[in-house]
Amino acid sequence: MNLTLKIWRQKNAQDKGKLVDYKVTDISEHMSFLEMMDVLNEELVNKGDEPIAFDHDCREGICGMCSLYINGEAHGPDREITTCQLHMRTFKDGDTIYIEPFRAKAFPVIKDLVVDRMAFERIQQAGGYISINTSGNTQDANAIPISKHNADMSMDAAACIGCGACVASCKNSSAMLFVAAKVSQFALLPQGQVEAADRVLNMVKQMDDEGFGNCTNTGACEIECPKGISLDNIARMNREYMKASI
Repeated sequence: MNLTLKIWRQKNAQDKGKLVDYKVTDISEHMSFLEMMDVLNEELVNKGDEPIAFDHDCREGICGMCSLYINGEAHGPDREITTCQLHMRTFKDGDTIYIEPFRAKAFPVIKDLVVDRMAFERIQQAGGYISINTSGNTQDANAIPISKHNADMSMDAAACIGCGACVASCKNSSAMLFVAAKVSQFALLPQGQVEAADRVLNMVKQMDDEGFGNCTNTGACEIECPKGISLDNIARMNREYMKASI
């Protein structure tokens, strides 16, 4: 395939940035989207130009690093996949593809397609964990009865990889789905009950402090989420927050 790529180039956080046109030829339909980007970068390096900066790590749909905004959609036009799992057979010969970084006040652009998502890390540090008693009196987790329904829902929430697609797809740049998933995975388990009130209050406060917007109730976050995290988690977080506030 021969494609026209309109890619966001930005030298640093202070640079205004702009879309730059690139042509790529002989792209195999079997390539992943990131492999296509690798081909382009190799051509740029061979010509003495600066390659395009973009995040990637595992390339297996697990780490969430490869977050790109492709043709106006987080992770591209396919569903429940990350950018590294998007293949070029999704596109057609001669297509023009727009490639941009995730846009949010709390996700400032570092360079080109790379954004700073440390806001998610700070939200996690605010309460997304269980403090473990290491005194030797801890109870074996397998000895605590948990219903299969709650265990399954907790595992579904824990599937969140923190990529930020929910933020990028929300018109308010809300992080509610991410925070709700992290709150839910503990709220559904007895091990998470001891710190439940502090957890939800602290994580929501940190989310607000980071500058994320409020939930729009449009459901775009669930649609674009590569792991299909359910909006039910936001409802659960709201209940947990109300209970903790009272």
